[in-house]
Amino acid sequence: MQLAAARPNIALYLAAILTAAMLLAGPILQADGYHAFADGRALSGLANAADVLSNLGFLLIGLHGLLHVRPSRPAHLMFFVAILMTAFGSSWYHLAPDDTRLVWDRLPIALACVSLLATSLHDAFPARFAPLPTLAALCALGVASVFWWSATGNLGPYLLLQLAPLVLIPVLQWQTGAPLVQRRAFGIAIGLYVLAKLCELADGAILGAIHAVSGHTLKHVFATLAALVLARMIARMR
Repeated sequence: MQLAAARPNIALYLAAILTAAMLLAGPILQADGYHAFADGRALSGLANAADVLSNLGFLLIGLHGLLHVRPSRPAHLMFFVAILMTAFGSSWYHLAPDDTRLVWDRLPIALACVSLLATSLHDAFPARFAPLPTLAALCALGVASVFWWSATGNLGPYLLLQLAPLVLIPVLQWQTGAPLVQRRAFGIAIGLYVLAKLCELADGAILGAIHAVSGHTLKHVFATLAALVLARMIARMR
């Protein structure tokens, strides 16, 4: 009984450890040449066409979620809004990549991450984390993390809010005994998102190897698939 009672605190301990690690690491700066993506090919006058058009999947998933899934939880609604915003923010950024436009790419990503975390926190600690206040607080942190990077150059808080759901949500699902289908769906989504990040790191190498598509374009494809898996999970939860 004592172990069962202590379980819900594990995720909170992990959150504290992740936050402490970020603080101890010091400022995390964006890599030089971050905006120099490998595939700059134009299509019918559209600059960086592959990296721009590969955001179409986010648009379709966001619209599908809002119009057909019609989520009942505020955090799930925010997730689909954030995915829809990602389509526009990322497309706008990739048309002419620079730090100013990157803000509008990173904002919806941060909101999508914290909206998923908000749902899991409420499920695990319903007495401590009411749906709307929790979502509002985490969204504020997500927005603040992006503008903190824009003002200081430090990516630490933004990266922390991307990493936290990947680490904490599986633990929270285990603690609360979430249905296996939900745990499996989120595990698949994590795998796809990690694959997306690996493709991002190998942007030029992938383009050099297969020529047809770059690593960054594939990042968008795999991230879209991760969002699709989560959208299907949310639909089942209704």
